[in-house]
Amino acid sequence: MDFDTEPVEATVAELKPSMRNLTVTFKVVEIGEEREISSRDTGEAHRVVDARVGDSTGTVLVPLWDDAIDKMEVGSTYKLTNGYTGLFRGNLRLNIGKYGQIAEAEQAIEDVKSDLDMSAAEHEDTRPPRRSYGGRGGYGGGGYGGERRGGFDDDRRSSGGGYGGRDRRGGGSYGRRDRR
Repeated sequence: MDFDTEPVEATVAELKPSMRNLTVTFKVVEIGEEREISSRDTGEAHRVVDARVGDSTGTVLVPLWDDAIDKMEVGSTYKLTNGYTGLFRGNLRLNIGKYGQIAEAEQAIEDVKSDLDMSAAEHEDTRPPRRSYGGRGGYGGGGYGGERRGGFDDDRRSSGGGYGGRDRRGGGSYGRRDRR
């Protein structure tokens, strides 16, 4: 993955999945209903809304999280620097992300082309599926490589799985459950 990409200045109609380091100027058309979700990692509660934003070429949805919700107003024009695009349930989203910055734009956008919704089209997710690194039970297993069937050494720990064991096809051990 190339992290030294040049910034890309784009219009809404030019957005495609997996674009990085984007600069996009847009007008907030509407802000949806606020909902609360829990973090997968920590279980911490977050506020999130989907804002419909656009320019003279089309519209797209932007998820706004926590404090960003209160900083955006319908009818105002903003410039997003270092944003990125992604897919949520197969639909395109323009994301601010951790490193993105939002500032009021120098020039207001008057007219938004609302009949081209970039978030309406379904896109196929071309990313590889998420992979589990750790097995289910026992003392190890899973991950890249490792013996597929596992086994136990003298200390009764699984010897399968891990990174780079004998069988590099993946899989690893499920600990004691794997033994029949």
